[in-house]
Amino acid sequence: MEVAVLDINGKETGRKVKLSKSVFGVEPSSHAVYLDVKQYLANQRQGTHKSKERAEIAGSTRKIKKQKGTGTARAGSIKSPIFKGGGRIFGPRPKDYTQKLNKNVKRLARRSALSIKAQEKSIIVLEDFNFEAPKTKNFTNVLKALGLENKKSLFVLGDSNNNVYLSSRNLKTSEVLTSSELSTYKIVNANSIVLLEGSIEGIESNLSK
Repeated sequence: MEVAVLDINGKETGRKVKLSKSVFGVEPSSHAVYLDVKQYLANQRQGTHKSKERAEIAGSTRKIKKQKGTGTARAGSIKSPIFKGGGRIFGPRPKDYTQKLNKNVKRLARRSALSIKAQEKSIIVLEDFNFEAPKTKNFTNVLKALGLENKKSLFVLGDSNNNVYLSSRNLKTSEVLTSSELSTYKIVNANSIVLLEGSIEGIESNLSK
């Protein structure tokens, strides 16, 4: 499929790029996308949740009342979970939530996500650009020219560009990353994908293996 190349003012440059059918035109696998997104979100979890159980509570170990004759249930410790300030029954413990996924499934998921965006015509190809200095206003002007100021957008660069990255960092609805950092979750989470010309070769070489 061919896509017109735009400049940072949102106007066509008169050039077109051909997107590989093996990356941007495959039959989408929704299950592969689901597995990859699930793995990404699971791997973001720190798993440091913890609450104290009765053995970890600081408190006296003496028997708090006599065994019989009180008319109430037996109680042997102030640290019992049934008392205020006692330990927690089956509380959360530190846990590793990371999941593993086959490389081929991850590649299929990214190809599927990009193909879905291509079918929805949500992919924009932009000529490579740079800013003289980091400035949020410059990046905002690019978004306005492309009609993306009120949409979630993902800009994919061929190589890291500090000025462009820093110019976008204050904007909640836009994200800038390189082709090697592209993930299925980032693709699915964005309304529009903006590919800089220099990123296309890297994306296709990474995903067509």
